[in-house]
Amino acid sequence: MRVTRPMLALSGAVAILALAGCGSGGKDEAAVPEAVTGSLEHIAAEAKCKPDMQTDADEIRQALCKKGKEKYVLATFATDRGQREWLNSAKDYGGYYLVGRKWVAIGQEKTVTALQGTLGGTMEEGSEHMNPGGSHNKGGHDGGSHHG
Repeated sequence: MRVTRPMLALSGAVAILALAGCGSGGKDEAAVPEAVTGSLEHIAAEAKCKPDMQTDADEIRQALCKKGKEKYVLATFATDRGQREWLNSAKDYGGYYLVGRKWVAIGQEKTVTALQGTLGGTMEEGSEHMNPGGSHNKGGHDGGSHHG
């Protein structure tokens, strides 16, 4: 297939929009490195994780990782479209998603926020109605549960 100039221009525009993101303009944005790329093993090594493989299929590879006492899931995808379709479905279940090119880290907010300093990527939140751990994504930012 021959790539034409209009196709390149469209690809470039999409890349610029993706890089610009919809950030909040917060002070932490400057501290986020460029997102890592590569295999699940390479991304896990960057995060200092020894991946415990759970799924090793053509379209998705998924492993459990630990960061201190916290666990998170690291997944890589064969295609950008496959990644976006997976994310759109997964976000219905809540949670916090650190998203890079063809990879996602899923876990508690503090865990994936800490990973962002190493792996780069952008933060996305799942549905506020189904966040694992019983708290809603919006409003539960006081550092812990105070239910007694």
